Amino acid sequence: MFRSRREFLAGAAGAAAAVGVGPLALPTMAEGKEQTSPQAILSLFKSLPGDVAIKIQAPAANGKPEFLVESNSSKQMFVGSAIKTFVLCEALRQADSPQVVKTLTAQQLALDASVWSLDSATFNPPNLIGKVSERTALEAMIMHSDNTGTDMCLKHVGPDKVREFIASAGLNSVMVPESTRVFFGYLLGAKNYKAFTWEEIGAAANQSIVNSPMNKVESLAASADDFVSYYSRALQGQFFHNKETLNEFRRILSMGDAIWLVPLPLGVSAFVKGGSVDVPGYHALCVPGGMLFDDRWVYFCLTINWNAAAETDPNTVSAFAAACSRALALVKDALSA
Repeated sequence: MFRSRREFLAGAAGAAAAVGVGPLALPTMAEGKEQTSPQAILSLFKSLPGDVAIKIQAPAANGKPEFLVESNSSKQMFVGSAIKTFVLCEALRQADSPQVVKTLTAQQLALDASVWSLDSATFNPPNLIGKVSERTALEAMIMHSDNTGTDMCLKHVGPDKVREFIASAGLNSVMVPESTRVFFGYLLGAKNYKAFTWEEIGAAANQSIVNSPMNKVESLAASADDFVSYYSRALQGQFFHNKETLNEFRRILSMGDAIWLVPLPLGVSAFVKGGSVDVPGYHALCVPGGMLFDDRWVYFCLTINWNAAAETDPNTVSAFAAACSRALALVKDALSA
């Protein structure tokens, strides 16, 4: 029911590579940087179904003006695992010190039935049990979007603490669930979804969802504006006191799987945590983060929410991934020194 986003996007990316971007293609970059305008970038997404939110911002730097593309950017939308960056940030804030790596490595988290969740290829429930370092759990959460790793980290740092950080940063559109397992329980209409167990997940494997992923109770949501606001500060260290903590934040985000699943342009330093959901009737993809090249930072969030009856919609996924990849490549070309 909750198909692996990595499996789905990887298949769609392969299909996109095989057929090309088709009607999404713009004049090649060799034909001139003047082709890269906000309107040209927005046109890449105009044929996609559902709601699309876009914000790409490169602040003015080194005497060069700001570059800004935005559409529907204030709308709160479902963003899936993209919210895991906030869990990472709060975990690092709690461990913030020159010895942050040592602290995260020494901190051992329980890996057992209390945190097992769906879509957890790294921690492979129920086959693995014991203790795992917090650093390993954070890496699995970002690199593989492992939901068991996410719930381990949420349990340790506290979902309320993550929300307090989000509120203090003024990110009013962001919603973070109690855990990914609680989110699944709510989708399935469990009577006591906040105490949804691993055994109940197994028993509900073939049940249909009752509540939409985009809801006001347990969801993973944000606006493009808030993601760009967050990444423009977090990647510059504004939420940390020590450079070592910023270095660890950037290191872990540089392993995000959306970097190669989209893919982002070659030759950039990229820091991304993507997200998605695919259930019958409702789908979402979100690619937020930042990239650095030629001493120029670009912050972005590209999100799509759409309705399609099937459990998966690879045509829309491949079209959106191609549009994202093309848009960010055009931005890089336009801003390169």
